[in-house]
Amino acid sequence: MVDAARAKGLLVLLDAKRGDIPVTAEAYADALYDALGADAVTANPLLGRDALAPLLDRGGTFVLVRTSNPGAAELQDAQLADGDTLSERLAGMVDELGAERVGDSGLSDVGAVVGATAPERLNRLRARMPRAPLLLPGVGAQGGRVDDLAAAWRPGRAAALVTASRSIARAHEERGGTPAQAARAAAGELRAAAWSAST
Repeated sequence: MVDAARAKGLLVLLDAKRGDIPVTAEAYADALYDALGADAVTANPLLGRDALAPLLDRGGTFVLVRTSNPGAAELQDAQLADGDTLSERLAGMVDELGAERVGDSGLSDVGAVVGATAPERLNRLRARMPRAPLLLPGVGAQGGRVDDLAAAWRPGRAAALVTASRSIARAHEERGGTPAQAARAAAGELRAAAWSAST
């Protein structure tokens, strides 16, 4: 898959959700960025900044801030003693980690995973991390809607990436036609919706 993406000139983002003690995180970084050839990966921040550092030093990193699964609310929406939710605290950490990693675009190479299934959280999270590119899973099969995500593109059109898997991979089950044709049509519709929402 990585070779096929590279052959088409595409960037490779591995949804690895890695995060561990620094020595293990270093091994993950070797595997993900070097052996597998990722340009960016997703990372779990719950072990703290030192667990993220080996990944941040190697390439683009999207830190889990507010995930798209239903159980995310149990911990990520929990209110902390200072009134922030855990996801808001993580958003602040993403902004701090990315402050020294901002490119010419004005965006950092430290991004955040923010699920499209909780759009009511998006404005506050985006305000906490204005330079972070957002990865927005949960559109399609999980019920997220691109129309609800305009705040993600507040910094500009390059500021967010909508992801969908099942709704594209299984599009032929709903639309008919060949899997390739149905997937192409579904992906095109998603791209158009995201482009429209980003203006």
